[in-house]
Amino acid sequence: MDYITLSKMIEDLNLEVVYKADNIEEIKITASEINRPGLPLTGYFDKFAYERLQIIGNVEWHYCNSLTEDVRYKRFEKIFSYPIPAIVIARGLPVFDEMIKLAKSYNRTILRTDIATSKLVNYLINYLDYVLAPETTVHGVLVEVYGMGVLIIGESGVGKSETALELIKRGHRLVADDVVEIKKVEEGLRGEAPDLIRHFMEIRGIGILDIERLYGVGAIKSNEFIDLIIEFEFWDKSKEYDRTGLDEEYMELLGIKVPKLTIPVRPGRNLAMIVEVAARNTRQKKLGYNAAVELNEKIKEQARIRKCKMML
Repeated sequence: MDYITLSKMIEDLNLEVVYKADNIEEIKITASEINRPGLPLTGYFDKFAYERLQIIGNVEWHYCNSLTEDVRYKRFEKIFSYPIPAIVIARGLPVFDEMIKLAKSYNRTILRTDIATSKLVNYLINYLDYVLAPETTVHGVLVEVYGMGVLIIGESGVGKSETALELIKRGHRLVADDVVEIKKVEEGLRGEAPDLIRHFMEIRGIGILDIERLYGVGAIKSNEFIDLIIEFEFWDKSKEYDRTGLDEEYMELLGIKVPKLTIPVRPGRNLAMIVEVAARNTRQKKLGYNAAVELNEKIKEQARIRKCKMML
C-alpha cells in the first residue's frame, strides 16, 4: 500500500481525537517515519520533517510548559503553518489552549493517547511499516506446519483446501484459504487472510466451514511468514518430476525468492503427509542439513573408493 489515510490509522490504533481537521478523510500518510519536533519548538525549523506524524512526548510537553504563552503560541503557530498530517500527544498529557486555537485556525488534527512516548514511537513505526509495506494477493492456501509457513498454490479443484483441512485435523493451523494477502516486511514475506474471509474455508460438496468454530482457536493463526511454496498440479505422464531434490527451485514474490516444490497430484497420494514431510525437510535445510546433498556426497565418495581400488 502506498499510503494510509489518517482516519484509518486513528480507527486502527484507537487514538483519541482532540480536534479533527475538516479534510481528515483525505489526509494521507505515506512514510513510516515519525518526528519529535524538539528543535522546531526551540525555533529551529531548518530540515523540519513536517510531512511526518509529529509526536509530543513528556520532554517536549514540559519544555513547552516552561515557555510563556506568547512564545508558545508563536512556536506552535509556525509548526501548524506547515501541512503536518497530525500531532499526537503521548502519556495522556493536557493539550495546550494555544494548540486547540491553532488547530482550528490551520485545520490540523490533534490526537492523544495514554501510551508512553517511547512505546508510542515504536508502536506507530511498526504499524506504519506493516500497513505501508509492498503487498500482493495470491490464490492459494496458507497453513502453518511444524512452525513453517507453507503456501499451497495450484489450479482450481486440485485439492488445496482439502489438503489444508487434513493438515488442520493433524494439528496444524490455517492462516488463509482461497485468497492470501502477502506483505513484504523486513523479516520476509508475511501472509494473512482478508478480514472478510478470515478463518473460513470452502470445501466442494460441503460449502463454507468456520474452522475456528469447528476445531477451536488452536486451529487458526492470524498471519505467518512464508517459508515454502508448494504447487499442486495434476499428474502429467509426459512430464519428468524431480526425484532427488538436488535442483532447488524458487518462486519470486515481491522481489524475494522463496523455495518452491512442485507436487504431482493423482488418486492415492497422501498430500497432507507429503506437505508435512516437505515442511520438515525445508526446516532441516534451513538448519544446514540437506539429505539430497548428503546422499550425493556419499555416492561420490563410494565411486572414488571403487576407482582407487581398481587402479590398485
